[in-house]
Amino acid sequence: MKATAILETVLYAVDLDAARAFYADVMGLALYSEVKGRHVFFRLDRQMVLIFNPDATEVPPKPGVLPVPPHGARGPGHLCFTATAAEIDGWKAHLAAKGIAIETEFTWPNRDAAKQGHSIYFRDPAGNSVEIAEARIWGL
Repeated sequence: MKATAILETVLYAVDLDAARAFYADVMGLALYSEVKGRHVFFRLDRQMVLIFNPDATEVPPKPGVLPVPPHGARGPGHLCFTATAAEIDGWKAHLAAKGIAIETEFTWPNRDAAKQGHSIYFRDPAGNSVEIAEARIWGL
């Protein structure tokens, strides 16, 4: 057996309203479902971005409810979206227009010039590190 793809990526945020606004309005993700105070889910083409409130998901489920094991994390997480170099330039302008500061921007050093991709980093309202990078930094 071999895992071949990531289906879900998870971040944690206590303020789900701020997370919903950021990922829908700034990042352009399509809202898939929401349970007030517990989670906000977004759908991409072939992957889901799940934002959970750890205050709610650290609590074991009650009998008769979906038996998802308790989970949660505290502190900033990380998520990276893929884009071309031209799209990253567009993202920089978009983020500036939305008042989102770019925390770091650089080209990844690599002896193989084909893997020298560009990245930008910024923060979501919960302090999670959000990156947009060229997939070629991983040889993809």
